[in-house]
Amino acid sequence: MKQIRNLSEVGRRVLHGCLAAIAASMVAAVPALAQFSPTPGELVSWNDGAAKQAIFDFVRATIDRSSPSYVTPEDRIAVFDQDGTLWVEHPMYSQVVYALERVPAVVAKKPELRNAAPFKAVLSGNREAMAKLSMRDLEVILFSPRR
Repeated sequence: MKQIRNLSEVGRRVLHGCLAAIAASMVAAVPALAQFSPTPGELVSWNDGAAKQAIFDFVRATIDRSSPSYVTPEDRIAVFDQDGTLWVEHPMYSQVVYALERVPAVVAKKPELRNAAPFKAVLSGNREAMAKLSMRDLEVILFSPRR
């Protein structure tokens, strides 16, 4: 698979499709489409900056009937996947979250694990220690019985 180094290597159709997907997902949450104006409550977990502003500008242009970039509602699509396009800035797989959140229940049933690695690291709440957990550590947590 060829690595894309900059946007000029991405086909216009692919780029527009991705942007349309983002726009479509945002449009679904905006009650007054014709007069889109982001409010302080929209995308509150996003950092302010050029990327966030570009998304708002794109949505505004694609839903404004007088804009040359207008996209009719029936031509709007939304694509959801795990390629990083729609993820948070520092993603954590939901499977990892699940594994870490089940540690207290596992230890409650098997108290001898409280001081054993990797359970001890998770119970400590030390994010740096948890970030260093290996795939094997996560497997140990995930496959440990709760009985």
